Amino acid sequence: FSLKELHGIFPWLVESIFGSLDGVIVGWNLRCLQGKTNPTEYPVALDFLDPSGPMMKLVYKLQAEEYRYDFPVSYLPGPVKASIQEQVLPECSLYHNKVQFPSSGGLGLNLALNPFEYYMFYFAISLITQKNSAVTHHVSPSNSAYFILVDTYLKCFLPTEGSVLPPPYSNPGGAIPSPTPRSPPLPFTSYGMHHTSLLKRHIAHQPSVNADPASQEIWRSETLLQIFVEMWLHHYSLEMYQKMQSPHVKLEVLHYRLSISSKHHGSPAQSSYQALHAYQESFKPTEEHVLVVRLLVKHLHAFSNSLKPEPLSPSAHSHTASPLEEFKRVVIPRFVQEKLYIFLQHCFGHWPLDASFRAVLEMWLSYLQPWRYAPEKPPQSAESLPRSISEKWAAFIQENLLMYTKLFVGFLNRALRTDLVSPKNALMVFRVAKVFAQPNLAEMILKGEQLFLEPELVIPHRQHRLFMTSTLGGSFFSSWPPTITDASFKVKSHVYSLEGQDFQYKQMFGTEVRNLVLKLAQLICQAQQTAKSISDHSAETTASQSFFSWFRFTPSEMNGSYTGNDLDEIGQDSIKKTDEYLEKALEYLCQIFKLNEAQLTQMMMKCGTAQDENGKKQLPDCTESEDGLILTPLGRYQIINGLRRFEVQYQGDTELQPIRSYENATLVRLLFRLSSALNERFADQMDALCSREDFVGRLCRYHLTNPHLIQKIRYSPVVKDRTNQNWGPRISLRFLASYRTLVSLLMIYFIASWFYIGPMGCTFIILIGYFLYAVIMTFFSEGWKPHEH
Repeated sequence: FSLKELHGIFPWLVESIFGSLDGVIVGWNLRCLQGKTNPTEYPVALDFLDPSGPMMKLVYKLQAEEYRYDFPVSYLPGPVKASIQEQVLPECSLYHNKVQFPSSGGLGLNLALNPFEYYMFYFAISLITQKNSAVTHHVSPSNSAYFILVDTYLKCFLPTEGSVLPPPYSNPGGAIPSPTPRSPPLPFTSYGMHHTSLLKRHIAHQPSVNADPASQEIWRSETLLQIFVEMWLHHYSLEMYQKMQSPHVKLEVLHYRLSISSKHHGSPAQSSYQALHAYQESFKPTEEHVLVVRLLVKHLHAFSNSLKPEPLSPSAHSHTASPLEEFKRVVIPRFVQEKLYIFLQHCFGHWPLDASFRAVLEMWLSYLQPWRYAPEKPPQSAESLPRSISEKWAAFIQENLLMYTKLFVGFLNRALRTDLVSPKNALMVFRVAKVFAQPNLAEMILKGEQLFLEPELVIPHRQHRLFMTSTLGGSFFSSWPPTITDASFKVKSHVYSLEGQDFQYKQMFGTEVRNLVLKLAQLICQAQQTAKSISDHSAETTASQSFFSWFRFTPSEMNGSYTGNDLDEIGQDSIKKTDEYLEKALEYLCQIFKLNEAQLTQMMMKCGTAQDENGKKQLPDCTESEDGLILTPLGRYQIINGLRRFEVQYQGDTELQPIRSYENATLVRLLFRLSSALNERFADQMDALCSREDFVGRLCRYHLTNPHLIQKIRYSPVVKDRTNQNWGPRISLRFLASYRTLVSLLMIYFIASWFYIGPMGCTFIILIGYFLYAVIMTFFSEGWKPHEH
């Protein structure tokens, strides 16, 4: 096709593949395209969308002709959309010179994008817009075509070895075309200074464009990363977005609003103020979204760690460093650090308290451990021992201090509200404790806190992005100036740039956080005891089950109050795993925070004595008041997580208790009338039988009376009128209304009919069997001893 025809087809083709921005058109649904479920379409889609495939060849072919395509601003992340609509240009260079105002009668603002940007915008945002589509649950999201394509694009445009491959359709004699500058008809207030792109800087500083081919292609790497970060990590409240801006920019915005207010008598300014400050985006990232972000984080660590060692001569470095190498040097602090920190804060605060948080946790831990993606590998002999972290990572830890400290406190607050008896929750506590217990890590974090808390002799003038403003060099790469060597200054600027000048830092190794760790250690001990008690209860229940108890021939289980736990259904293996995870997590926490062994021993003893002599749990934590017992917050936590419970039992007449779910309501009522008639008719005879001292008397006393229950009823405040109650012997037929009993009787009759035994004979067998069962139970209940009989 000709370029003109391809230009018209391209937007339709992109939408057909990735779906429409409003989510109506699903497209190829790459997120659900799996190799196992779609063996034919899966490889075809990957080949077609490969960096060297037909689709990217089309992109580069259109790129050479400087075509532009409109992307609606209304589908950008909430903070960016609101700021552009308020004519406040975001500081990201991705949006500069691209805002296109609608013509007369237009619907809204658009971004004029080149083909590569347009393709990547749709590719990245399809992870967000198509999140409500049906996803196959039996295949991991990491096996989808979308996940594989993200990995392929990262390896192609952010290579850890070599340079970026040139596009097949490129002009070898000229520079890469850039978007045509457009002057907006209305003034824009900019967040921060505009950063010059990598390409323009290197073309301006090199004598020949062809001297370094990577200088022409580095724009694709920068654009790809900016689009991924903007689309995946830029969904948070606008208040948080403006909190990260510098004070002088806020002052410019205020002057701009005041000027608009004076022109329009205040009403437009009031509406714009509400739109800018009251805007909140409802953003709920999915587990698949988090997995893709984790893939990005892991690759960026590998990309950054593949940086070649700096030469000894600084002059040689300034002449020989390629743009890709300089890009590796600043890729994490310049592009990822700030937005990933806000994204993680949002997830820590809004993610449900369930096991799905594991995806967020692993993404966070991946960012905290860049040494895992370094090219050097530990020696084989040292794999069994924990690997000590090298001092060369101290700078990374100090410049990402809040990622380690504040988010760790956020995880502690989550762990204190979760059920640690669950093996999945116990595993998450174990994973965090194991990572922070790596040798030398806690010491380097403590050193970073000490650098931040050092008093400032001379308070410098800070600006937003202290190491990335034009005052410290003026260009993108001057954001890493070699002249600033004060480690304390770097740590302070990192904290203040993310949280603001008025941030009150909470020390990770301070008293407040240490108390939280002690609370977590106490909950770990309680969870271990709870898991042990559940394991013992399950073993006792299994051992005590018998053939007759399944048929429910006695109503003794109707007053049971054991609530159970999810571990009852999981099994003994999971209980063992939970105990192992919690034990190792407690050991790691002791290593990190140097916890006193005496305190832990006392804590374990308290948890061990939480059970009384009968093996039952103590009551939940309560306080006495005029209205009786009132639960404390700790008591509510204990009840919610199954650590303690009230022994609530029905204390009234067993014949009058509510109808259970395992009973037939009609049979309960009919059998109650029948038993009432029998008790009224044969009351004197039953009294005479129970008064006898022989075996018949013992048999009748066991099956026709219940002295323990009668004592409860007589002294219970629930029963007001005790004078008209018949507390003597009586017959109870309610157990026959149980569905288990009915099914058991039907099974017996079916088996009897198989052996040609009639209904009368079968009934006789059942009565004989029940009589034998009653005789056996009578012997054991009356204290029968072998030497007496």
